[in-house]
Amino acid sequence: MAKKVVIIGGGAAGIDVLELLHRGKKDAEEMELTLIKKEKEGFFSTCGLPFALQGMYDIKELELIKPGFYIDKGVDFRTGAEVTGINLEDGYVSVDTGEDIKYDYLVIATGSKPFIPPIEGTNLEGVYTLTGREDGERIEAAMNANPGNALIIGAGLIGLQTAVAFSKKGISTTVVEMLPYLLPTILDADMTSIVQKWLHNDITFIFGKPVSAIKGDQQVKSVIVEGEEIPADIVLISAGMRPNVDIAMKAGLEIGESRGIVTDRSLRVKKEKSYLNNVYALGDCVEVLDAVTSRPRLSQLASTALIQARVVANNILGISSSYEPCLSPTVAAISGLQVGSVGVTSETAKRYGIKIKAGNAIKYTKARFFPGRKLIIVKLIFEADTEKLIGAQVISEETVAERINELTLAIKAGITANEICMRERCFEPSLTMVEDVIVDAAVKAIGGRKFSKSE
Repeated sequence: MAKKVVIIGGGAAGIDVLELLHRGKKDAEEMELTLIKKEKEGFFSTCGLPFALQGMYDIKELELIKPGFYIDKGVDFRTGAEVTGINLEDGYVSVDTGEDIKYDYLVIATGSKPFIPPIEGTNLEGVYTLTGREDGERIEAAMNANPGNALIIGAGLIGLQTAVAFSKKGISTTVVEMLPYLLPTILDADMTSIVQKWLHNDITFIFGKPVSAIKGDQQVKSVIVEGEEIPADIVLISAGMRPNVDIAMKAGLEIGESRGIVTDRSLRVKKEKSYLNNVYALGDCVEVLDAVTSRPRLSQLASTALIQARVVANNILGISSSYEPCLSPTVAAISGLQVGSVGVTSETAKRYGIKIKAGNAIKYTKARFFPGRKLIIVKLIFEADTEKLIGAQVISEETVAERINELTLAIKAGITANEICMRERCFEPSLTMVEDVIVDAAVKAIGGRKFSKSE
């Protein structure tokens, strides 16, 4: 008899599991796949929304796969439907259509939802979040209505990328961040100052002050920031995402200290001290273990979800697989500037009592005589006693993603500053410098001492 697999959620995590299971099953009759999602699209790339708002392409192009693609492959692909309950004892989910759907394996990929600050006025017209197609279309319509002023609450990646979209449209844009600097989860203050300087002609920043209220009658008119009233015709709340665990909590599943669903290394969920053999969770809604601090955290990235999906799909297909502690390598493009980070920041290390040595370096991406070269700034963070790499931050106009991938592997491998300096590297003047900026940062972190292969 065919095994029934039900997937709750159709974001990157849920779709990745569906794709991998469909490719991995040997016989179409061996597995019946059902995916239930409340959105109307098939697979929609939410992370592409800020660039659509910047005018790079139409929002509709972000629906990469339509529901009919899966339906034609024999998948029970349900859009515009929502799971209202999970019965773990009898093995079925309840849907808002009134139907109960049995499962042999259940995959929970309910994603995340925006954090809405507990302040007055968040329900006014003109106040938005950016988490899906409908949000993007509403914001685009508001931008096209020729507003004078926009204010963004939160200086994370999505907030900054959307601020760039507003500014490109000629809208006077202010970003308010409670913490002392932008991108606080991925960069240290000295590195964020580079990004702020890059954007300061187009965007006004307010740091270290909370938003206390959003004002207006039905339509937003202004925002109160620590007593100061700032005009705003559009407000974007981009103050972080929270795991969407309502349905999991209702079913009695364990929720961790980071407010994500607790799983084991096979990504099986936990209830009453036991992990359930046939129920998995992944993506934005789950708690992960940090590879440097060994502490629970969230890793709400599509790249994280893909690796987790491979683990879940393998285990359902009978291939033993486990999810390792993660480093969450992150890259983003912000108004032509590439920003990347992996591992811990200095602030995170301090929070967990990790003593560090850090080094910053600035160089060119190509030989100093080669046309088109760009500046590149790197910060490397090493554990003080072992001198092993535990964090890296990179900013440039090019080659950031490649370097973050390299540095992710270096952290995973336990590479030391000495090994970074003594490792062979390629050189070609149109592509690199003979002494790479990563090497310079390592040397500065360790105080400029001489290195050797035998050290």
